[in-house]
Amino acid sequence: MIGDVATVARFPSRDHVAAYNGTAPVEVSSGEKKIYRLSLRGNRRLNDAIHMAAITQIRHKHSDGRGYYERKIPEGKTHKEALRCLKRRISDALYARLRADASKSGPGGQPGNLSVSRAAGSHPVRQLFRPATPGPAPSLRATTALTQAIPPGLPANKASEPLDNNENKEMTCSGPPQLSAR
Repeated sequence: MIGDVATVARFPSRDHVAAYNGTAPVEVSSGEKKIYRLSLRGNRRLNDAIHMAAITQIRHKHSDGRGYYERKIPEGKTHKEALRCLKRRISDALYARLRADASKSGPGGQPGNLSVSRAAGSHPVRQLFRPATPGPAPSLRATTALTQAIPPGLPANKASEPLDNNENKEMTCSGPPQLSAR
């Protein structure tokens, strides 16, 4: 959530965060009956993370999320409606935590996020090692494939000349060995 939200100062209220992460219900009412459905808007990655947190809380019998979910069922909510309410409650709790962290820490809204680096040795004055040495300088002579792959036994002046057919015959095999029948 911290990575997607970046800074909590972007959102003036918890309702804005709920709209951003897709946990705010969407009203699709007709007439006097009020109907709310799942919002398909918002950041789907955040919505998925909140959904997984809600499902995990429902699975554990003694969690606060399970108690909240079970209180919603007798109120007449269906499973999906109660799950949607729990997701919104988790979104509100995350927003409250982000606001609390932003009020007691430095820039960026997270503890330890200071404008001056505090890591040991990260300041240029406190460097333990000098900059890495550069690699070898490139050669001024052009190297070719022929001078790099000189066959053993050939003199250096012959390496630049192509092999003619007579010399090539010396290097090849005469054929497969003959097998004798016993």
